[in-house]
Order: sequence, then structure tokens, then C-alpha cells
Amino acid sequence: MLTLINSNRMTPLIAPIGLDYVAGAAQRAGIQADLVDLALAEDPDAALGAYFRKQNPRLVGLTFRNVDDCFWPSAEWFVPGLADTVKRVRGLTDAPIVLGGIGYSIFPDRILQHTGADFGIRGDGERAIVQLVAELSKAGPRFDRVEGLVWRDGGKIRRNPPAWALRLETPTSRAVVDNAAYFRLGGQAGVETKRGCGRKCLYCADPLAKGPTSRLRSPRDVADEFQSLLDQGIDVFHLCDAEFNIPAEHAMAVCEALADQGLGRRVRWYAYLAVKPFDAAMAAAMRKAGCVGINFTGDSASEAMLTTYRQPHRREDMAANVRLCREQGIAVMIDLLLGGPGETKATLADTIAFMKKIGPDCVGAALGVRIYTGTGMVDRVLAEGPPEKNESLRRRYDGPVDFFRPTFYLSKALGDQPARLVSRLVGGDQRFFEPMPEAGEGDAAADYNYNDNTPLVRAIAAGARGAYWDILRRLRGA
Repeated sequence: MLTLINSNRMTPLIAPIGLDYVAGAAQRAGIQADLVDLALAEDPDAALGAYFRKQNPRLVGLTFRNVDDCFWPSAEWFVPGLADTVKRVRGLTDAPIVLGGIGYSIFPDRILQHTGADFGIRGDGERAIVQLVAELSKAGPRFDRVEGLVWRDGGKIRRNPPAWALRLETPTSRAVVDNAAYFRLGGQAGVETKRGCGRKCLYCADPLAKGPTSRLRSPRDVADEFQSLLDQGIDVFHLCDAEFNIPAEHAMAVCEALADQGLGRRVRWYAYLAVKPFDAAMAAAMRKAGCVGINFTGDSASEAMLTTYRQPHRREDMAANVRLCREQGIAVMIDLLLGGPGETKATLADTIAFMKKIGPDCVGAALGVRIYTGTGMVDRVLAEGPPEKNESLRRRYDGPVDFFRPTFYLSKALGDQPARLVSRLVGGDQRFFEPMPEAGEGDAAADYNYNDNTPLVRAIAAGARGAYWDILRRLRGA
């Protein structure tokens, strides 16, 4: 028996899509798979105790979705909480514990060391979990045969090549997780159309966790999964792809499959998109397939900053995309990443002024770049000299700089009160989600950190559905 545990209790609640896929794959392989969902439990400790008093699994899997909340200055780190859960499970069962999920895959060795778990799976879990269960059933297991496995071998940690299957096949039934409950409490359901990304943005950890190429699902499978969730009473979705429109041909094929199955008239969905490629044909295809909102990865309107972030688009592309979305009746958000290397008061002012000019429905003004090991941000920081002496680094821990823990780059050229500077430039424009201020900089009322966001939770409880940025902007009348 395989027992899967969801320990992510961040609110609003997000259904553990990875566990749904992994459990479905295990069941398809003839493995009994149970789910212990601590997010839906009133008392997580009691739920774990009650389960393991009755069950004795061969393997316990824990999903880890987020390393931290990725926001400065909150910088909330979730790894210690995962370690606590591993310790709690360890006290209830002798079964080995395997970790997985996007958060785990970014820091596989460090998280395994920190938590004391037995195994981890870096990358896709659907095939790897079946392989691991099979090896554990043998008298002489060969862990080197398990895709993406990270494991302890004496005093060392060993790892196999990442589990990034070129052909992505995931179950479409979504029958293990209580998705209807998550829809009621979280306001949306997630679906993947692919995994991985071939872009090399300076800061992004997605290629580390999901692979450096786009690995595509069958568009028909995606449509079938939409239908499966619709049959469960869920009609609002958010695609989990890093950038839905890369590659463009696959995005168009998914839209065609959704429209052909008549889903465009029955569902509403949102997606993250790169600014390029996007044109009138794609906007029309997405709207016909049921898309009602797009969050574009804009980052900046400064040409210098776009070059620094390794973005291929230019500011005029963002303006064109806003017009195309308006023509199709699609709500549009542009996410900015302010304060990166080379950001100045002038580039900041230029970006905010341009956003006001082109007029998206809302603008995310995140301040500070989370630095992940394995990304170009680390090289950029090290090129500036010893990290401990870098005045642009922000963190909430002492000792040497450790990118495993929440560490942010926030250009020192923005001064001592960068959030207040952003707020002054925004000038009360309700379309902007302003950054969370540091102590002494003012209120945090305009922030859009989704971690334990009380206004969001209340709105969803009252019946709001959709992408969280769309719910928040409607709450504010933007």
C-alpha cells in the first residue's frame, strides 16, 4: 500500500494536483493508494494518528509544493514545517518516507538532509513512485533504477537523473483528491497541459523543478481532464503551466480540443502567459475555449531591465497584448518583478508610468527577486562580490548567505524605503497590487501575497471564483 500525504495548509486551499496525478498513476499500476489530506483535516495530528493506527503502508509519500512564499519582506520559509511533518509521520509508522513536489525538486539534496526523509523524487512522480514501490518489494532493491530518485547510501546522498519524461502522460480522472471541497474552499481547480520550460529567465526555478524543455500532454487528455472535473461540479480552472503559450502550437491545439468538446461554453479558465508569442489568433482561440483571464509575465517596461531578466519581449508587446485581450473580453494582469539587478529609481518610475498608460485590469508590483541556486541570479550576485557584503541582498536569518533559505535581491539604488517609493509612484491607482512594506514603511493593505490571505478566503467563502488576482481586483473595484 502507498500512503500519500498532503501537508500544505496554506489558505486559500489549493488542491494537490500532483498527488492526484501520482495516486491515479499508482492505482493504474495496481497499487493501492490512500490519501491523507491534512489541508482538509480539522486536526492534522489527530488525522495522522487515526490513519496510522489502522494502516501499515509499504511507503509514505509527502508532497511539498512551495519552499517559501516568495515574497519580501514576509519571507516565510516552509521547510521547517515539512521537517516537523516528517518527524510526526516517522513516529507513527516504520514505512520509509519519500518526498516530492515542485518545492522539493528545487532543493532535492538540501531538503532531504534537512527533513530526515528516506527518499525524494526530483521531477515527475507518476512513473517514479511506481518504480520505487516495486523496488521496495524486492529483497535486494536497486534504487539506481528509479527515475529521479534521491536517497541515502550510507553517509552520502545519491541522486539519479531527474524524472523528466519526454512524453508526458498523466491520469485524467482526477478521482483521488476531493476536488469539489477544494473548489468550495479555494475557488478554482488546477490542470496541467505540459511541464518544463526552455526559456532561461534570470531568476526562474521552473526549469530546475520541471525540466529545461516543454514536455507536452495530449490536448485531448487535457480536455478529458477538464470534463472529469466538470463532472465533479467544478467549472472554474487555472492552468498550472509556467507559460501556457510556449510552445504556441501546443497552446492552440489545447484550445481547439477544449472548443471541439464544447467546453468553451461551460467552463471559465485562467492562465499564465509569456508576453511573446501572442497574437489576435491566439487571443480569439483562447476566448473561444473558455479563457477569461491572462496573467502575463511582464517583469518590467524598462528595456534595460528586460534585457537583464533575459526577456525576449519589449514594452510595446505588452501594450499590444492588453489591446488584444480587451477586444476578446479577457481580463488581463501584468506581473512585474521590481528591484532586480540594475533597477534604479528612473527605471522603476518608467515601468509604473508605462503600466498606467497601457491600462491592464491589474498590475502585480512584486518588489525583490527570490534567489534560487541553479539560476542566473546566483551568478549575477556572485559577480557583484561577497554576498555577505552585498547591500542589495535582503534576508531574515543570520550567518552566511544561504540561498536555500529565503534570500532576495532588492537593488540598493532604490533607497532605504523601496516599498514607499513604489507606493508614491503608483499614487493610489487601484489597479496596482503594491508590494508589502517593511517595518516603518506603511500598511500592507494593497499586497497580493496569496499565503493565508484573509480577504481572499472570505471572498471565496462568499462565492467568489477565479484566479486570485481577479478576485482581489474585483474586491477593490479595479
